[in-house]
Amino acid sequence: MPAQPQTGPIAGRLPAETLAANFADLHPPLSAHEARVAADRCYFCHDAPCVTACPTSIDIPLFIREIQAGRPETAAREIFEANILGGICARVCPTEVLCEGACVREAAEGKPVEIGLLQRHATDSLMARQGHPFTRAAPTGRRVAVVGAGPAGLACAHRLARYGHEVVIYEGAPKPGGLNEYGIAAYKAVDDFAAREAAWIMGIGGIEVRHGQWLGREVTLEALRAEYDAVFLGIGLSGVNDLVVENPALEGVHDAVTFISALRQTRDLTTLPIGREVVVIGGGMTAIDCAVQARALGAESVTLVYRRGRDRMGASRWEQDLAAQRGVRLLFEAAPVALEGEGRLTGVVFERMAEGPEGLRPTGERFTLPADQMFRAVGQRIGETSGVETAHGKVVTQGCGRTTMDKVWAGGDCAAGGDDLTVTAVAQGRDAAEDIHGSLTE
Repeated sequence: MPAQPQTGPIAGRLPAETLAANFADLHPPLSAHEARVAADRCYFCHDAPCVTACPTSIDIPLFIREIQAGRPETAAREIFEANILGGICARVCPTEVLCEGACVREAAEGKPVEIGLLQRHATDSLMARQGHPFTRAAPTGRRVAVVGAGPAGLACAHRLARYGHEVVIYEGAPKPGGLNEYGIAAYKAVDDFAAREAAWIMGIGGIEVRHGQWLGREVTLEALRAEYDAVFLGIGLSGVNDLVVENPALEGVHDAVTFISALRQTRDLTTLPIGREVVVIGGGMTAIDCAVQARALGAESVTLVYRRGRDRMGASRWEQDLAAQRGVRLLFEAAPVALEGEGRLTGVVFERMAEGPEGLRPTGERFTLPADQMFRAVGQRIGETSGVETAHGKVVTQGCGRTTMDKVWAGGDCAAGGDDLTVTAVAQGRDAAEDIHGSLTE
């Protein structure tokens, strides 16, 4: 039987009701009864390895005990003291390799306490109430500029506002939230949660957001340093790495970050084009999110190809298994070398790779995957830094985010030492705020 002709990406491959089911909440929330049952499984360990595994050091046994006692809102306050973005982190954190991966029940039984779902139950309960759980201190008269309204910037701004400082956030995108708004899979944060959380965080007062303000274009670091008492950079990684392949300029070749952002902002998913045979290049969470969502949009086949072995992937094994369960084919130890097609992509040529003492090397064996759409998810790079020292594509920081430039701190994905996780960005933004506050009041 002859192969079907390549038609290229088209919209509406699946009906609206099927798309709604495909993009439903990945982890539906627990009921009050389910939460108390899940909380009963916690041993409340005195050494609490789950706390050590959490980048924001949430007192997990304490908040679970509050849920067990029927006080989820008290539990939420404990969470928010350590992590003001505890709501989104409960949805997107790789708990399987952080808190739940360290859980004693995971080691003993292979089934950890459902910490992520319990955290979501608590934070959702409090956020559903009117008002903000924290009170802003009296104004200090000090002003701080935060560049970037992503997780690091929001965490930093909130902590500074709590201390009474005036904060102005400079954000290039139309909405706050950073990757929480534009860069995660839609099924992980449904119902505009990222936008609602950002608004809730800024409900403490004392925070102004100015959109359409890109560092190095509408605003400069020199001007901010002159106008404000301190500056925090939470600019993320705005550039997308390219693939070095033959014949790269073909229709149907995209970067995964742009695809995920467009999907997140599209109200009617039937209008979003997707290919019939899709190939995704990469091994991190962006690659997984891209591949799973391409399949959910109606691609007949989606193949994710990573140049190293499975155990070297940045995405957790849980996320890899999720992709496989959703119909994504995973191929390892292969790298793209050429794209085929006349004007439009029809195939991707790969070369088998081998990893040994000398590192990764090509074997000379090649194969071709048919494709009418390809997404590259091979990492991002930092954008404009306006003179702040960088190394290996990240801002150089010391201690709690201090850069080599006076009055300037940095945190999140743009700063060295992070894990490119929302929870790590929150911790760095929070800790930088504490350091900034100390420098402004010493």
